Amino acid sequence: MDVKNLSDVPAFITKDGSEIRELLAHRNSIIRHQSLAEARIPPGRSTQEHYHPKAEEIYYIVAGTGRMRIEDECQDVKPGDAIAIPPRKRHKIWNTGRDTLKFLCCCAPAYEHEDTIITENETEECSTVH
Repeated sequence: MDVKNLSDVPAFITKDGSEIRELLAHRNSIIRHQSLAEARIPPGRSTQEHYHPKAEEIYYIVAGTGRMRIEDECQDVKPGDAIAIPPRKRHKIWNTGRDTLKFLCCCAPAYEHEDTIITENETEECSTVH
């Protein structure tokens, strides 16, 4: 049985600037075709806008509040929200609250720096919320 605990997994910074702890992936488990990680974004911060040519992602918000943008659509997000991010769609998430924004990130195929294309260097805010 392959079981990992969040407290035993080292953190690293992804290419988009978020801090993640990869719970299960080909690098540390028997899993081969996807990955599961917890991501953390401090108050007032965001990821850089990016997309993944191959991977589809699911973000599942577990703590804090944020604003998610996929392409030109924006929406406020909170604990319990699951966000579907198809491959090749530009996306970015901001922490809009006072606490650390924490979310689970599932990627298929597994997360790789090489599959992350940064599309902006600024932290422009999401102006329209749908």
